[in-house]
Amino acid sequence: MGTIEVAVAKSTNPATGEDVAAYPYVDENAVGEILDTAAKGFAAWSETSVEVRSNVFRKLADLLRRDTVKLAGVITTEMGKPVTQAQAEVTKCANMLDWYAENGPAMLKDTPTTIGPAAYISYLPTGTVLAIMPWNFPVWQIFRGAAPIILGGNGYLLKPASNVVGCALALQDLWEEAGLPKGTFAVVNCDRHQVPGIIHDPRITGVAVTGGTAAGQSVAAEAGRALKKVILELGGSDPFIVLADADLDKAVDAAATGRMVNAGQVCISAKRIIVERAVYDEFTAKLASKVEGFKVGDPTDPETFVGPMAKEEALLDVDDQVKRSVAEGAELLTGGHRLPGAGSFYAPTVLAGVTESMTAFKEEIFGPVATVIAADDAEDALAKANNSEFGLSAAIWTGDNAKARDMARKIDAGGVFINGLSVSDPRIPIGGVKKSGFGRELSYLGVHEFTNIQAVWDQTPLNAAEEAAQGVAQ
Repeated sequence: MGTIEVAVAKSTNPATGEDVAAYPYVDENAVGEILDTAAKGFAAWSETSVEVRSNVFRKLADLLRRDTVKLAGVITTEMGKPVTQAQAEVTKCANMLDWYAENGPAMLKDTPTTIGPAAYISYLPTGTVLAIMPWNFPVWQIFRGAAPIILGGNGYLLKPASNVVGCALALQDLWEEAGLPKGTFAVVNCDRHQVPGIIHDPRITGVAVTGGTAAGQSVAAEAGRALKKVILELGGSDPFIVLADADLDKAVDAAATGRMVNAGQVCISAKRIIVERAVYDEFTAKLASKVEGFKVGDPTDPETFVGPMAKEEALLDVDDQVKRSVAEGAELLTGGHRLPGAGSFYAPTVLAGVTESMTAFKEEIFGPVATVIAADDAEDALAKANNSEFGLSAAIWTGDNAKARDMARKIDAGGVFINGLSVSDPRIPIGGVKKSGFGRELSYLGVHEFTNIQAVWDQTPLNAAEEAAQGVAQ
């Protein structure tokens, strides 16, 4: 009698190629139990005040700071992020929770209308949101989506990427330690074929996805059939425009750092660096030199800036895109190959002379590859920036801020950053247009996305005393 093989999510250390852990996928019975617990957790959590929720956030922020080194170690082991960057990721989450604890109550306060005190808008919990999340920021990405949703009184059911299940389970433990009712933040380690059934389950009221375009289309179609709200943060091929009057050294530092951090596995990143011809040669030479100076290697070394790519198949995809681009005429200034030895290490790469017909321009390269494109002037740079199916974020570097703000209004992107890197920050929303998705995370907009934005209008006639009192108040 043969053995029955149970499907598992495997965690493999990308720096060594060694298997770390295996997490069996849950069966349908277990999914039902998880959803039952999630429903009970939501029922309890939705009845709490925003002040109580804020206190849980503060406690969780303290726990993250307590466990920063431990949690960063899990990130580094599971997906290869250099430990210094992993620790910064955890700290960023703690800071975000503090910010929401401080500002959340105002975001969920009833909003008055121009009708007067008899009409107002409330923001009420709707249920449990299924979140399908990626591996590149296995702590920040989860908190970025979960914090606004949970602050609004909702539940959060997380389907993590298969290679970072350990991170997800660690976060579940921390939420519960902070005082969140069991099941309100829950992990469902399931196969992708089980996702449609979960989406259609009545205990799920919304869906949030961060990932590739194909995955987003598939999930959105299921959510549409189930009449469930969905927000999507999908691919990006962000333009990073450098005009001739920019501070070139600062622009070079930002482009190199922004493109190579996390081994280039970042959604909002300087993926298409569009440089005005007057400074193109100088910029490109400085960029290649800067990139060559980054330390590549063991992600547990605090001095390492570029670690391994998270998955072997991701490295092979990037290598193929680079090879195709070079065959199409791109100039390889540095890198362009995997590094010898164990692990999924790819040399930091700079491609110059890239044109709009090349792979490096048309496709998102999710790895440590900087693509440099020449533009005749600002107008040409803007046209090239918008020549993409994506529209997640963009950056503009120039000494003329008024010009930059005018250009920002003409860029097809959910976020535009002037003389700075594209970043995610709880004070501003993040999200895209075109094939980068729709909906917003973070800020008050992220808090409201999955609430019932309820209009209340009390039209009971006022008596004489009430009319007089209202007149005095006005």
